[in-house]
Amino acid sequence: MSAIREKFQKNKDGLLIGYITAGDPTPEHTSRIADGLIRGGVDILELGLPFSDPIADGPTIQAASLRALRAGTTPLRVLEIAKEIKSQHDIPIVVMTYYNPVFHHGVDGFLAKAKKCGVDGFIVPDLPVEEANEYRKTAAANWLDTVFLASPTTSQERLAKIVDASLGFLYLVSRFGVTGTQNNMEDETLQLIKRVHVATEGKVPLAIGFGISKPEHVKQVIAAGADAAIVGSAFINIIQNNICNREMMLKELQITAAKLKAATRNSPIQL
Repeated sequence: MSAIREKFQKNKDGLLIGYITAGDPTPEHTSRIADGLIRGGVDILELGLPFSDPIADGPTIQAASLRALRAGTTPLRVLEIAKEIKSQHDIPIVVMTYYNPVFHHGVDGFLAKAKKCGVDGFIVPDLPVEEANEYRKTAAANWLDTVFLASPTTSQERLAKIVDASLGFLYLVSRFGVTGTQNNMEDETLQLIKRVHVATEGKVPLAIGFGISKPEHVKQVIAAGADAAIVGSAFINIIQNNICNREMMLKELQITAAKLKAATRNSPIQL
């Protein structure tokens, strides 16, 4: 059983998955940022591999990628960052990357090195399930989970294919558009979770992301049937707003993670 799946099975409440862009604001600082999030309660760490053309990312994560690239972050350095974090924390790490950097470095070699560095899985948003057979075989040979994405427009037929192909968890995109925080959790999102949960139950854990930034959002999506909430832009906003005060940055990241994690615990709410 993979470390990701084991984490879901051992936890009776919902999980908190925290996303940060590796190398933001510098490669040297990322492990300290991860430490703050993990101390706050993040269950699974998602490391974004900075890319020059992040088509699925909103302004916040685009800016983080630009800072990371300017700081000299490379795909191989991201794997070394994962290794640094794993040397300090026993936590599943998932790398989110577009396919181009993986292809450029050679799929076999890159995935093998990722495993050696402690990576447990990959999310590749621009790799459709219909074209992923060879990638999935290579990932499986390296004991790496492949996490696929589903969206509000995913048909039931295609959702079934994605569920069957996903390992670790299924990443459900909560809304149309790109990443970024939002003020309210729309009823359509909660209904979407309930619909997809029917397809994933007993097969693969369901995690939902895009726009989740507040404890009440986390509480609502867990109550609707999600097994995990993915939070990214809210953490990156803290990093961006405290570039010149690194200690305050780490403190706020830990406090925010703790509040979000508390919201994953079982408590009835009115939907």
